[in-house]
Amino acid sequence: MSTSAAGSSAATYWLEHAWLGSRVEPGVTVETSNGRITAVHPGVPAPPPGAAALRGLTVPGLANAHSHAFHRALRSEVQVGSGTFWTWRDVMYGTAARLTPDTYHALARATYAEMALAGITAVGEFHYLHHAPDGTPYADPNAMGEALIAAAAEAGIRITLLDTLYLSSAPSAKRGGAPLTREQLRFSDGTADDWAERVSALRPADPGQALIGAALHSVRAVPADQMATVAAWAEAHDAPLHIHLSEQTAENDACREVHGRTPAALLADHGVLGPRTTAVHATHLTDQDVELIGSSRTGTCMCPTTERDLADGIGPAVALEAAGSPLSLGSDSHAVIDLLEEARAMELDERLRTRRRGHWTAAALLRAASATGHAALGRPDAGVIEPGAPADLATVALDSVRTAGARPAIGAETAVFAASAADVRHTVVAGRHVVRDGVHTLVPDVPTALADAIAALRP
Repeated sequence: MSTSAAGSSAATYWLEHAWLGSRVEPGVTVETSNGRITAVHPGVPAPPPGAAALRGLTVPGLANAHSHAFHRALRSEVQVGSGTFWTWRDVMYGTAARLTPDTYHALARATYAEMALAGITAVGEFHYLHHAPDGTPYADPNAMGEALIAAAAEAGIRITLLDTLYLSSAPSAKRGGAPLTREQLRFSDGTADDWAERVSALRPADPGQALIGAALHSVRAVPADQMATVAAWAEAHDAPLHIHLSEQTAENDACREVHGRTPAALLADHGVLGPRTTAVHATHLTDQDVELIGSSRTGTCMCPTTERDLADGIGPAVALEAAGSPLSLGSDSHAVIDLLEEARAMELDERLRTRRRGHWTAAALLRAASATGHAALGRPDAGVIEPGAPADLATVALDSVRTAGARPAIGAETAVFAASAADVRHTVVAGRHVVRDGVHTLVPDVPTALADAIAALRP
């Protein structure tokens, strides 16, 4: 964020307890200037004059590496009755059809404010609602994406807008893919070249606050002959590249039927895998898929609360990490917005699957929720409390009904395995105190903002 967006060019914070990557340190002063950390002083027993005191455990700001902001309007509504991922998708399409740039801005602003309250300082917005419902571009072809960027700025968090190519309704051997359904028309730019032309016109005013990345929606939605164009655009712009991968077995079956290989193998054939790429979900993989992803250093973003909510399954996160894939976390459909729960769920899902405990340490899970997520969003210098890093912090209370009683020295374990988003007391972004004592300083009444934005989308 720019100095003007951060409010003041310099601020000092005293952290009662700070997680410094491998240990919890009591009494740490963090000096910031122009949105970055300039000095870290441990061994400071009390707040210095003029310093803002952050009581609890302060960790680097959390990174939500995978978000669909408009899905926030589906929370609870999609819990009525039963069904599958595909019936859930039909409900989602109905909400998507009612969004305009103005209503999307209102909903995203409130959703991103909820993220700030949860200690999230950066979001990766997987964005494919580009045009009017009938597929006609708005007068400004990037009106929807610009609404999201503005919403994040007003909510006080950083955004990587992962502008998404979506051209086809299913894998197909036909050039151009299978025809889109009526509900999918607004997602499409027609061709990858037309997508690249539109996305290249997106130039955020403040790169500290907003970055532009690329995404392929999935092998269902992007014909194989269009994939390389997006990968080349991402490389030319040094931008992150994300893709939904093997979330559903039906997607894998259709890809094998049309292309004779798994989705991961198809992506490898077309130059999509690699260190700048993050595969989201990666739930249903073969051993060969795991090796392709890991050996190429492709990242994996797990979204456990959505994967369990949609009955998708449990992805092979342990095997992927062992093969060389860095792990990040996202809240995806926003069944809940709680990166601490995402971190906890990744470990606990593995415990259920394997009947064994301790696949990741609390420190490793916090890194997935912070540093690795920021790197997946194009900010490899973020997610640490060190001089030179972005001044992004989140403070978790150690005296709530969930966290009281544990020794501060095991604060990382307390944060990951006991705390929730409700225990976040402070969020600092670019040196600016965005959440103070559990209250958002820019969006004072987040529940009302959410309720009003969601009510406006009801039929």
